[in-house]
Order: sequence, then structure tokens, then C-alpha cells
Amino acid sequence: MKSIKTVLIVIFFTVSLFGYPGKVLKQFQAPGKFCTGLTFDGKYLWVADYKTDQIFKIDPANGKVLHKIPTPGFWPMGLAWDGKYLWNVDKKAKQIYKLDSQTGKILTVLDAPCSDPHGLTWDGTTLWISDARHNKIYSLDLSDGTAVKRYNGPARRVNGLTFDGRYLWASDRLKDEIYMIDPQNGEIILITDAPAPYPRGLAFDGKNLWCVDHQTDQLYQLARKDKEKFRLKDKRHALITITDQVKAYGNGQIDNLEFYLAVPQDLPNQKILKKTLMPNNYKLVQDQWQQPIALFNFRNIKANATVEVQMQVEAEIYAIDYFIFPEDVGSLNDIPKEIKKRYTADGGKYMLSDPYILKTARQIVGDETHPYWMARKIFDFVRNQLEYKLEGGWNAAPVVLQRGTGSCSEYTFSFIALCRAIGLPARYVGSIVVRGDDASLDDVFHRWPQVYLPNYGWVHIDPQGGDKPVARDRAMNIGHLSNRFLITTLNGGDSKYLGWYYDYNQVYQCDPQLKIEIENFAEWEPLEKK
Repeated sequence: MKSIKTVLIVIFFTVSLFGYPGKVLKQFQAPGKFCTGLTFDGKYLWVADYKTDQIFKIDPANGKVLHKIPTPGFWPMGLAWDGKYLWNVDKKAKQIYKLDSQTGKILTVLDAPCSDPHGLTWDGTTLWISDARHNKIYSLDLSDGTAVKRYNGPARRVNGLTFDGRYLWASDRLKDEIYMIDPQNGEIILITDAPAPYPRGLAFDGKNLWCVDHQTDQLYQLARKDKEKFRLKDKRHALITITDQVKAYGNGQIDNLEFYLAVPQDLPNQKILKKTLMPNNYKLVQDQWQQPIALFNFRNIKANATVEVQMQVEAEIYAIDYFIFPEDVGSLNDIPKEIKKRYTADGGKYMLSDPYILKTARQIVGDETHPYWMARKIFDFVRNQLEYKLEGGWNAAPVVLQRGTGSCSEYTFSFIALCRAIGLPARYVGSIVVRGDDASLDDVFHRWPQVYLPNYGWVHIDPQGGDKPVARDRAMNIGHLSNRFLITTLNGGDSKYLGWYYDYNQVYQCDPQLKIEIENFAEWEPLEKK
């Protein structure tokens, strides 16, 4: 019996070492009820508590308190370790203290450059500090504590900070999320869920992250990085009914009518459980982009008649979060030749030879050759250049970009054109969307781009969805997709059957005095609670 128990323990320990970024690997009770700051000294954790006014040295293996020192002020917040000394920032005093970790003796005092200091971390050269109330992050001049760099916080209230040798990590206790940030430009690269409802201090132990939570009074060890490239969550089980109608009024007839419905397939974030197409006199075809399409054909339709086709799809749809580490993205030379050839080709909505597109693409990217950062630069340009507005029709990319307004499709064409102009493969996705309630009707639909990142594949990137003022909301449209979308269409351009449409298309020939009205909509029916 003893040997069996030992084996079980080893298996559990091995499994718990791996997981997507943010996954809880282990946890234990924090040393106080009001813990705030957190840091790691290369061997041990240090935790500040503002009720007891103590800083605790913790064994990360078991949570045991090994030593404690008094805090230099009465509202201790962030902690940092510079390789030799502790640093602690006090919220009320608005000062940053350099401390002897054995005695607690104050060695240096700096004025904080902000009014509500919370997080603190050391990047190997200097300190970074966060202002929770004003949602700012600063790097400091250690000679006097003044700010050298300043970025907006990721979301609403930045609390904890840590540095992993390459990136800053920040916690937001209102969004209950943790963000990986490029310290060179303040851009959010990765978003993961916090382990509990009130994340405060963060620390990095050389491999994994740690977070102390004020509500649960727990210390959590979190995976920073593993082999998992994405995570699925928030399953939605639904029945989606897509209806396409053509109504004929007036005199004469429709000689020939063809309906094309894009048929959804299994994807990393969606599983198609069942598909029913009505009527059953259809055939399945594929366009040049390998998109499956149901083709319905009707002939000799008299005036004042309605023709309708439907597709019912039962699906499990998940939110998907890609964990993209730029250093793991390959180069343009790593992109398969067939993908590069197919998805950098020109099209009528792209106009890659247009002087404006060529010049603008080169100006946006500059000397950048990294596919991830090339895509980010184009994403930022398009969302800043365009304002969402329905002007009527889908204009080509140079017209849209110079006009400064566009629909989701026009944002998409513009992004794809600029990517393809500098050799980065891009395509578009078409979908049916949940509009508010789980049981809802969609007659608008949505389209957005995907970009091909070597070592990751096709990644969602939506400049229209990311046209937001808050960094977190922008980043949520790069490598993230909620469970509100049934993806029907994966396409690269002018489809043999769909044309520049997605989800559906119709082609007909009719008499001159016949008026044709087309109606398309989709209904969502939840099949179980999420």
C-alpha cells in the first residue's frame, strides 16, 4: 500500500508542473490577511502585509515563514529584490525604501513618482512602479525616483508587477487578469486569468509566476510558459439555424437561382456535432480556398414566390486564448511556400500594386522583419486610421484607408492588403454571431482577418474589434476569440462560389420586370447552460 501511495504522489506532482500560462500549479495560505507586495530573492518568496506591518520570508516549497522584518511604513505595498536588497513602496507615505532583508534597516529612501503606488519590481537595472488609481506604469531614475518611462496600465487598475528577465507582468484586480507586457513599448502581448478574485502582488521565481490574492489569502504558483499554444474555455453548446430567402415580386420568373451556403468545419475552438441542410437537393462543392460550400439550385420560379434554404448546425464553441511569445514566432522564411504563395496573392479588394498600398505598407513596417511585430504594426495602423462606419458596399483597401472609415469587411480587406504587400500571409474569417442573449438573432454577421505566424499557424487578429482606447481591449483582439462566433468561412479572396461574400451568396437570372428581395439571418438556440 505504501508503494502505491508513493506512485500516486509522484504522478500528481509531475502533472501539476505543466500547464498553459496562468494555470495554478500549487497554492498555500498567505502569511497574513492583508497581503499586498510579493517578490522572489532567488531562493525564497517575500510577502508584505499591511495589517501586521510585516514583511515575511517564505519557503516556496511549503509556505512556511522563515523570517520577518518590520515594514518601513504603515501601508506597505509592492516589493522588489535587486539581487542584494529588498525594496518596498508605501502607499500612504508615497515613498520607496531600500531595505536590509535581515534587519529591516532602511538604506535609501526615494519619493514615488505617483500618488497611489502599488506594484514594484526590479528589471535588472532599475525599478518599475505602478499607480493603481491612475492606472499607470513607470520605470524610475534611481538617483531621485523620477519617472524615465510611463505607460498606461493594461486595463482599469494595475496592482502587482514583476519582471521575468524579458517581459513585465502586471495584475489588474478589477478585471481579475494578468498581463505580459513588452517593457520597450508598453504593448500587451499575452493575457491570462488571475487565479482568484483580488490579485495583488506578483513575483517570478526563474521559471514560474507567483501571485498573492487579497480575497482568498492564498499564494499561488502559476505557469508562465509551456508547450500549449492556446487554451479553450467557456464552452457554448448551441443550435444555429441559418436561413437564406429569395422573394420574387412583379412580372415574369427567375430562370435560374443558385444559393451558396458556407459549411462550417471543426476548428481548434469549435466542434461541429451535427449539420442538417434543407431541402436536401444540394451538392457539396469546394472553392479554390478549400472552403466547403453547399450549392442549391432552383429553376423557373414564378413571381410572388419565396424560395428558402436552411442549414442547422449543432456545435460546441469555445473561447480560445492563444499564448503567443514573440521570441517563439519563426521568420518569414519559415512560412510554408504554398501558404505564402496562396495568401500573399493579389485580389480586387486588396490592389497590392496600388502605389498608396505599397508606400503605406513599407512606411508602417519600416525595418521590422519579425512577423509578429509586423502584424502588430499593421493592426495598430488600421485601427488608428479607420473609424467604424457603414458607407455602403465593400470598397477596395486603398479607397477605404484614404477615406478613413469602413465596415468590418473593409477593415479586414485593408489589413490583409497591407500584410500581403510586405509578404505576410493573411486571410479572412466569416461568422455567425451571438448578439447579446444566448437565444438571439443575427442578421449582421462579422468578418475579421487571420495572420499566419510561423510556429503558431493561423491566428485571429481583428483591427475593427480592437479599435478601442484601452490596451487590454485592443490586445483581446489579437490571438483571442470569445465563444460568440460560429465560424462558417475561411477564405482568402474572391471565391469561385461566394465571391467576396462570406456565410452565403446567391446568383440568379430573371426577367426584367421581376423585383428580387434577399433576406439572410441566423438564430441561436442554447442547448445547455454554459
